[in-house]
Amino acid sequence: MNLHVLPAGPIQTNAYLLTEPVRGEAVLVDAPDGVWPEVGELLAAEGCRLQELWLTHGHWDHTQGAAEVVRRSGAKVRAHPDDRALIETPEVMRDFIMRGIRLEPVKVDHWVGQGDRLQALGTEFEVRHVPGHCPGNVLFYLPAGGLALVGDALFAGSIGRTDLPGGSFEKLADSIRRQIYVLPDETAIYPGHGPATTVGDEKRHNPHVRG
Repeated sequence: MNLHVLPAGPIQTNAYLLTEPVRGEAVLVDAPDGVWPEVGELLAAEGCRLQELWLTHGHWDHTQGAAEVVRRSGAKVRAHPDDRALIETPEVMRDFIMRGIRLEPVKVDHWVGQGDRLQALGTEFEVRHVPGHCPGNVLFYLPAGGLALVGDALFAGSIGRTDLPGGSFEKLADSIRRQIYVLPDETAIYPGHGPATTVGDEKRHNPHVRG
């Protein structure tokens, strides 16, 4: 399985394209604005078809390109129901986004929740609910690959902001400790912005939430 990190959109939000060329399958995690051309090129180069789009949460910078991705690929969308309003009626975010940002709704085909197991790319992913930055923030954990795609719950040396509607520092700190810091220390953390890190590094050094 190949992991492609694709920063895109006005604030360089990380999308993650997971491809399995032997099976000809792919999954995209998050869809910032303008990500499709690079996704399309990689799919063509590796002979893969995009089967699903998994949204870590409903904030505009992670979903702005979702409708285009679905139109171009026919991918099915998965997300947590606590962010349904943000994803399917994104105009509710107008009060806290930059001017000129284009918002387009996308229909979620399958809702996910804590403990769900997703079969994709010939392996199994685990869904973990990590609210606090956003009510419906989830991470997708791949035990076999030793990695977790965490959205905006946790960054290298930082955490997601909690001052937006539905945010709570207390909930986020609890989510990080219960859902992320319990993973093996060597687990690679791929966040919604910035570079990758590991569970062990954040437990030891993150100034906001210590393990």
